[in-house]
Amino acid sequence: MIQFLLNQTLKTISDVDPNTTVLNWLRGTEHRCGSKEGCASGDCGACTVVLGRVDGDKMRYDTANGCITLISQLDGKQLLTVEDLAENGELHPVQQAMADCHASQCGFCTPGFVMSIFALQKTQADVQLHDIEQHLGGNLCRCTGYRPIIEAAGRACKTKDDQFTQSEPQTVERLKTLATAETATLIKSSRCLLPKSLPALAELYAQHPQARLLAGGTDLALSITQQYQTLPLIIGLSQVAELKTIDISDEEIRIGAAAPLQTCQQALEGPLPAFAKVLERFASRQVRNHGTLGGNLANASPIGDCAPVLLALDAVLELRRGALKRRLPLDEFFVGYRQTALKAGEFISHIIIPRVTVSPKFAAWKISKRKDDDISTVFGAFNLHINEGVVMSARIAFGGMAATPARAVECERALLGQPLNAQSLAKANLALAADFQPLSDFRGSGRYRLAVAQNLLHRLMLQYTTPASVLEIQDYVN
Repeated sequence: MIQFLLNQTLKTISDVDPNTTVLNWLRGTEHRCGSKEGCASGDCGACTVVLGRVDGDKMRYDTANGCITLISQLDGKQLLTVEDLAENGELHPVQQAMADCHASQCGFCTPGFVMSIFALQKTQADVQLHDIEQHLGGNLCRCTGYRPIIEAAGRACKTKDDQFTQSEPQTVERLKTLATAETATLIKSSRCLLPKSLPALAELYAQHPQARLLAGGTDLALSITQQYQTLPLIIGLSQVAELKTIDISDEEIRIGAAAPLQTCQQALEGPLPAFAKVLERFASRQVRNHGTLGGNLANASPIGDCAPVLLALDAVLELRRGALKRRLPLDEFFVGYRQTALKAGEFISHIIIPRVTVSPKFAAWKISKRKDDDISTVFGAFNLHINEGVVMSARIAFGGMAATPARAVECERALLGQPLNAQSLAKANLALAADFQPLSDFRGSGRYRLAVAQNLLHRLMLQYTTPASVLEIQDYVN
């Protein structure tokens, strides 16, 4: 069974199909219809709910797309919906600001915006425009326009005290009690298993290699909501704390496979600012709060944003199968379109980045049709070590250029031992055409993709010769 708080009401569930989404459970079982279904894929934000969890002795509130969050992912957390915000007939400050700023017309998307602003109000102490844009980046509105919604967010975040702040100590204690409770690790006739340690996970997955691992579920859940599949057996990772750690030392950066991408972004801002910057553009805040670094790699999408970065950084995967562990360089992990070198019952436990391999001018760029909440057309990552103007080492990787994320080996060879100038760049561009023959699809033709990749090489050269302010747009017109 699973246990969680629906606002302040304890819910104990053991008879729900583990393929059930939080949104469908809210609307169908609890008859809470404030959360809406707009896309069933985590893109529009109309279903946004907030999940609360204990962080130290405080509550941390993160948004989630209810349409792609499965019911087992609520275990040990607090679930809040738009119905929970008003108190004694008075609107919550976020709701009041939305009304005062005329930030709603048809109202279909409004509950999702309210919950995103609520999470921002709880998360940020000093809220700036960029913070508002980041928190609302996964919420779409087709009729109101974003100006009054942004204004409402700024106004609401000036008020911090509410009933959730007042009840925080009690909520923390109740969730800590749930965390220590000896609850069963199954839902609905053993179709969902919830191990609470890394050894327990390894043992269960070795026994049930046909099971699907549920980390963030931001892609796996689409097989349920978009392809109408039923997952016969799920092993949830949400309770395995060892998989969520991030350890940074002088020698390496060690990231647990189930560390959420939002956590990764915040942790990497110091040691790997270029990686943190592209993670800021990874999907939406709702997705980054729950999608994981290991899941993005194991998914083996040719257009996944994290793989090219990690390939260029010479990352190594720590894999586990039962009690057996092994290390595998990431550039040996992808063996075909959405195929990996993982054996049956084997999973990624950690991603390791050797810091000695990181160039001070490491760069990564994502090319997509939209700036935010979009899928890459081409993604390039560049890790060059240059001494006295000569390229001493080069690791260059691309996504969206082949059936798997891959290094541009011939391009790297063309640059080695050469000065980074127009002549060496021309040779590298020719070599790049030998590395990749990209396919055409609705995001771009193969010819366009190759031209973009070659242009990114040119941009790389400019990064070494031109002030950053000339290349990067720092602020946007409001």
